[in-house]
Amino acid sequence: MEEIVTQLKNAVINYEMETIADLAKKAVDQGVDPLVAIDKGLAEGIKTVGERFGKGEIFLPELVMGAEAMKAALAVLEPAVPAGQHRETAGKVLIGTVQDDIHEIGKNLVSTMLASNGFEVVDLGVNVPAQDFLKKAGEVKANIVAMSALMTTTMPRMAEVIAPLKKDNPSVKTIIGGAPVTDVYAKEIGSEGYSGDASGAVDVAKKLLG
Repeated sequence: MEEIVTQLKNAVINYEMETIADLAKKAVDQGVDPLVAIDKGLAEGIKTVGERFGKGEIFLPELVMGAEAMKAALAVLEPAVPAGQHRETAGKVLIGTVQDDIHEIGKNLVSTMLASNGFEVVDLGVNVPAQDFLKKAGEVKANIVAMSALMTTTMPRMAEVIAPLKKDNPSVKTIIGGAPVTDVYAKEIGSEGYSGDASGAVDVAKKLLG
């Protein structure tokens, strides 16, 4: 049992995108608790990958591959979780790239890193209008709304979400990020959180909900 969980962890660390789903199926067939496989296998693996990225030991392509490997295994393990059981959640995060912006690599990495650290993530995708962020935040009872913008021209879209969100849902925190975004800009538009990279976003989310 423990052996296959360790294999899952290593498969994420070694970016085994092709074979990890089969390994996950094998774990389920052997009766391994899917929650244990996720938390002690996949989450531990992506944590290691994230730490290596943070230290500059690996680069963006490797981080993306680790995230993709984890996603492939999650697609097998999550449906196998018995009804009524679910992972302990650190909080619910609604994430998306703002309207008129279709960049998604950074957003996807942040999603994966948050999910691997126990957050429940609802990903709205790219080119998301302000109304969609606001509507969905209420629907899913999000604790955090996270937004990404990769162009200076789309940065103001973040403010269009934050102002009405503060009015309707003052308890919801926001985190923003993306290449042109700065800590100063986050403060200007009233966002509680800013991060320049995916591992940083996890620390910010944890602090905000601490």
